[in-house]
Amino acid sequence: MNAEIKLSDFDNPVVQAKAKELIKPGASREENLKSIFLYLRDEIKFGFPPKWDDVKASETIGYGIGYCNTKATLFNALCKIAGIPSRIHTGLIDLNIMRGIFPAYAFPLLPDAGGHSWMEAEINGDWKPIDSYINDVPLYEVALKQLLSGGKKTGYSLSLAKGPASCEFNFGEKGFVHMGAVVEDHGTWDDFSEYMASDKYLA
Repeated sequence: MNAEIKLSDFDNPVVQAKAKELIKPGASREENLKSIFLYLRDEIKFGFPPKWDDVKASETIGYGIGYCNTKATLFNALCKIAGIPSRIHTGLIDLNIMRGIFPAYAFPLLPDAGGHSWMEAEINGDWKPIDSYINDVPLYEVALKQLLSGGKKTGYSLSLAKGPASCEFNFGEKGFVHMGAVVEDHGTWDDFSEYMASDKYLA
């Protein structure tokens, strides 16, 4: 994986400045990862930018919103500045996870699945996945309430189909927000643009 970094633009001054706020010299890898995680979860609210997937990390900071793919791009960029080995894991996700987010009339026009991603970081020699930064806490809490009260497993940008969910910092642990709806694995990439250029990509 030696693709040119196009979207996780870690050398951009905006991204560098944000990293300086978040990454503390002398902190452990886990401490810096948690700082990055909390920023992505709490300050980059769940939402869809005008360019969808083709958004640089620096642009996501400016938008103040993001979703799975654009948040992973920014997470990846901040990890690179922190010197934390990271990669973006991609696949297809059941678009029923967007019921309650997208209008009902859109679903007959959509494919069954769409492109999806989550982050992985190397911790103690092992690659650990995390996706619980994707939904901000207010969205997570509303989504969980809606699913439980309606007897549903998937919707509102949350899936309980493969076990309990979590919006907490928990690299490699059970408790994700989207993993229960992932239907196909497309492997790992240095930059999301590399995935977009592949024949596996489905917007």
